[in-house]
Amino acid sequence: MKNRIKAIGGLVISALLMTASCSWAQGSAFVQLDPPNTASGYLAMLLINEVPFPGERGYVSETESQAAMLEILWVLHSRLRFIPKGYRQEQVAGLRTTNILDIVTGTGEKRQCEGFYRDASGKCVTAARVQERLDYLLKLANSGGKPGRFANLLNFGQGLARAYIKGGIKGASHFAQLQRVGSVNVTGHAYSWMTDIDSFHPGGNFVTIPDAEEGALGGNRFFTLRKEPK
Repeated sequence: MKNRIKAIGGLVISALLMTASCSWAQGSAFVQLDPPNTASGYLAMLLINEVPFPGERGYVSETESQAAMLEILWVLHSRLRFIPKGYRQEQVAGLRTTNILDIVTGTGEKRQCEGFYRDASGKCVTAARVQERLDYLLKLANSGGKPGRFANLLNFGQGLARAYIKGGIKGASHFAQLQRVGSVNVTGHAYSWMTDIDSFHPGGNFVTIPDAEEGALGGNRFFTLRKEPK
């Protein structure tokens, strides 16, 4: 965890500086989120939705939730740009695409991230509970006399999303160079994440990244892929 804290230290500053001055939430004194109908706004909603905030199950610290956001973004990016040898993108991401938002939503009934999907017109939308939680977090973040943990986490997620849409991912993945998990040869990078409950597993060739490799992060468990024979 110490290495990951160092890795995201600079990202905290850059993500906060990249937060937009426009806002779609009323009274946004400390948090300024892009509209949800923009790529950076929609991606930020996912990053924010997938990690715990103070008082929620799995919350440890701002640093850990920020690190989890970064690794989740790396999962999406890896499904888009780093398909391992021996695999097809359809096997890893559930579809073939060059659009990060397709990686988030999936197609038709094959949804990839729960609560995030396209409606009949093709518009990226979310389940009502996602928007309700975000509204609640915004309310907490924008109350009080100065920015606190809620504002820091929301701004960080938005900063990561905007930086990605503008120029690609910022910051290294802790799992990029992972080569073995126990006796299993793996591909490196994480390609899936789920709520960190023992019975949850995406199946197939996904391999659980263990605690020894910091595979549990921000209430989530990350998974890499079994390395296919050459």
